[in-house]
Amino acid sequence: MKKPELLAPAGDLERLKVAIHYGADAVYVGGPSLNLRANAINFTFDDLKEGVDYAHSLNKKVYVTVNIIPHEMEVKELLPYLKKLEKIKVDAIIVSDPYIIDLARKNTSLEIHLSTQQSAMNLETVKFFKNEGVSRVVLARECSYDEIKYIKDNVDIELECFIHGAMCASVSGRCVLSNYLTNRDSNRGGCSQICRWDFDLLNDKMENINSVKPFTFCSKDLSLITKLKELIELNVESFKIEGRMRSIYYIATVVSIYRKAIDRYFLDPNNYQVSKEEERILRRCANRDSVVQFFDGTNNEECGYYNGREEVSNQDFLGIVLEYDKENKMAKIEQRNYFEKNDEITIFGPNHDDYTYTINDILDIDKNNISVVNHPRQIVYIPCDYVLEPLDIIRKKF
Repeated sequence: MKKPELLAPAGDLERLKVAIHYGADAVYVGGPSLNLRANAINFTFDDLKEGVDYAHSLNKKVYVTVNIIPHEMEVKELLPYLKKLEKIKVDAIIVSDPYIIDLARKNTSLEIHLSTQQSAMNLETVKFFKNEGVSRVVLARECSYDEIKYIKDNVDIELECFIHGAMCASVSGRCVLSNYLTNRDSNRGGCSQICRWDFDLLNDKMENINSVKPFTFCSKDLSLITKLKELIELNVESFKIEGRMRSIYYIATVVSIYRKAIDRYFLDPNNYQVSKEEERILRRCANRDSVVQFFDGTNNEECGYYNGREEVSNQDFLGIVLEYDKENKMAKIEQRNYFEKNDEITIFGPNHDDYTYTINDILDIDKNNISVVNHPRQIVYIPCDYVLEPLDIIRKKF
């Protein structure tokens, strides 16, 4: 059995490097245009080349999303855009529109992956796109275990499945509520997430019949950490984490947990298990609840929010290690959230166990003693006996 690829999102160059550092085998990114995250920072072509060169130097891969449903105005832009991606040597493009698949196959050497936006969830669809020249199909997030198994057992093509992140109230993201209510095209990267708004629920007489809270219909997040063993044993080639607009803390946390879980399974599959602490860390790093959604076939009212929810901004991410001075046992930190002297913190990274301790001293950039760190991206030093590495993450102890 081959170890599956762990595929992580990257909204910019910093997050690409963090994802790879924390154990991703590949990352997927959005280029300057023609992808479904128009509101993300996205990559310039120069950024993209730097990211591809960096990933390739570590034997990692970069896939670029070209997953819009193009309008007439974008058709002429497509081929020159694909040619630039080919020149940069991206490892694959992720595409949903049949014309873009045909264009790339006939005019470039680019590997083509079918986007989840095509909502492939049956064997015949997968066979059809295989015949069209697609080398991998990203299955719809609505697929169950039995459906994935049936497809995998009956067609010889790479499959990619989402394992963690946001879901959509529509079918694999093909919603136009954003177009109607905000004039932002969800299928050209402008989704304003109408499903997460609060609504008045009216009866036939236009009377408000809300119970206690406003009505919503957004879905909870997806998490398959408790189902990872079953998914590995299906021989699915790639496990995908959603979240090109997520923070580096979220990416580092989620990639780290899944990386360690996958590796642990392959070290000893008979005794493999996921700890409650890992589940707790995954729940904590996002501000929405997560469930297994469609995977086990029991999706119901517990999989969505119907009477509102409270989203508390996560301030667990305190900082990132820039350097560590082994001689003086001093860590140079870039702050990301408020912390102060005597706080208990946890430091985690891909190459060592989590380390928890109390901050006894803090020095500012000029090595003066301070008691609080409250300026955005403030550079400070904290003494630490434990040997740290650049890109280690500091979070609140919880």
